[in-house]
Amino acid sequence: MTTLEPTAVADLVRNTLAAHKSLFLATAGNTGPWVGGMYFAERGEFTLDLVLEDRGRTLAAIRENPVVSVVVSTGSPMQPFLQAQAFAELVGGDEDARVRELLVAKVPEAAAFLGAPVTAVRLNVPKWRATDIANGVLPGVELPGPRLP
Repeated sequence: MTTLEPTAVADLVRNTLAAHKSLFLATAGNTGPWVGGMYFAERGEFTLDLVLEDRGRTLAAIRENPVVSVVVSTGSPMQPFLQAQAFAELVGGDEDARVRELLVAKVPEAAAFLGAPVTAVRLNVPKWRATDIANGVLPGVELPGPRLP
């Protein structure tokens, strides 16, 4: 096991977010648990922006229960990956436009989804758990977010 300084953990989180265009988002609404993959853009380490289909199961579940789980990963446990619980909020107005702008800047192919009926969503992550087995970071290490008043 490798012990990482807090700055190294922050670098691992930042680098992993930057290396990925998509994430897996797990929700739990009245119809039960659900996991979907989607594109995202980060606003620093603790805020992620994405869009969801207006009539999709994921958005319906978030409206019922805004507590979600997130995995940023290639799907292989031998590549660095991130896990977190997050709080989802629906964004509108000027922030909706900003979410779309940031998303397309990071993931140009996401523009194809923006013509469909979608809702902008912001994920607020209180802390990440980062794992990098290939570099000895097992068990994962936590990166706590800023404390809110």
